Amino acid sequence: MEIFKNTNFDFLGNKWPFIIASLVLTAAGLVSLIVKGGPLYGIDFKGGALMHVKFTSEPPEEKIRKALSATIPGEISVQRVTTPGANEVIVSTDISSEGVLNQNRQKMDEALRSTFGDSSGKLDLNNTGGDNLSAALRDGLSRAGVLPDDKQLSELVKSILDFKNGTNNGGLLKSLDQLSGVSGVTPQVLTVLKDKCYLSPFTIRNTEVVGPKVGAELRTKALLATLYALAGMLVYIAFRFEWIYGVAAVIAVFHDTIITLGLFSIFNKEISLTVVAALLTLVGYSMNDTIVTFDRIRENLRIVKKMAFSDLVNLSINQTLSRTILTSGLTFLTALSLWLFGGQVLNGFAFALVVGIMVGTYSSVFVACPILIYWYDLAETRRKQAAGFPSGNKTSPAVVKEVVKDLPAKVKRAR
Repeated sequence: MEIFKNTNFDFLGNKWPFIIASLVLTAAGLVSLIVKGGPLYGIDFKGGALMHVKFTSEPPEEKIRKALSATIPGEISVQRVTTPGANEVIVSTDISSEGVLNQNRQKMDEALRSTFGDSSGKLDLNNTGGDNLSAALRDGLSRAGVLPDDKQLSELVKSILDFKNGTNNGGLLKSLDQLSGVSGVTPQVLTVLKDKCYLSPFTIRNTEVVGPKVGAELRTKALLATLYALAGMLVYIAFRFEWIYGVAAVIAVFHDTIITLGLFSIFNKEISLTVVAALLTLVGYSMNDTIVTFDRIRENLRIVKKMAFSDLVNLSINQTLSRTILTSGLTFLTALSLWLFGGQVLNGFAFALVVGIMVGTYSSVFVACPILIYWYDLAETRRKQAAGFPSGNKTSPAVVKEVVKDLPAKVKRAR
């Protein structure tokens, strides 16, 4: 499918606004990174205890923060999940030693239970495991004169927990009467549940603990993975094309990565393992976009003999314009949808894709290609000076028009 045919837009004649925008974004991002002491690393890289907590209604963020600060030293972060109707917060503690991190996780649990739970001594069904529930049911049913065997009790507990953790409830029950329709929950069992259990207004969905040593190791490996990817692509392109093509492509990709990281710093977004995965995806995506243009340049070099290199590059960009718009446009719309509707967990990943696709698309045209042209013009000028010829590297519009008109036939003969 081809949207545009025989276009002749002067992309490279309008490169300076994009180059200036790149310089401004790069400078702003680097300044932000320097002022803030580097990227804002997430739990994966800096270490800490992190807990996802879901509430039955809108989470009282300030009350949560106050309850945790009273028992846990250091910085406490309470971040609201912005997905409509989620009623969920992400609570994290500051970096510390691994032993203290495990203590912090326990203290976070205890602080939430003491603040929002029931002090009657009953079992919190929204935050309990199968063993505790089995013990409570066995004791209550035994006192009621019912003695289920281990298999029956195990099946009953599994049915209750499966119902609670199912898609409809998400691990959080609002009333014990909701269990009346669960397999095995008879009126007698429901009476025992109401006698032995209560429902707190929250549930701890997930808990993560990452030590500072592990976080530092992951940080190093993520950096090395990105650098190895760039080095590998440089070697491949230098072998497949020429070394200057590889240098131009790697500089463009490095430009994309720096701007994306800078925007993460400017908007105070955390760098997590999923963001690193997005950055590596963008490295490959932007490189592929650049290689498509470079391949068309190389093909035109064999066919067109009387056109200046800068005009030939501009022609090649026009020839790949439809492919660029289709590929980048559709990918951008997908990433944008993921960013807008994907929820908090995927927000950083999707943001990196949205920014990276936009920056990576224009860097292939306005960063990589100008570097290539500069090098070829410099080499051509030196060659002409050495040979005693006057320098000049601009093709007349009439010649460009003639070449564009005759190019399809030349391509067909060349193939």
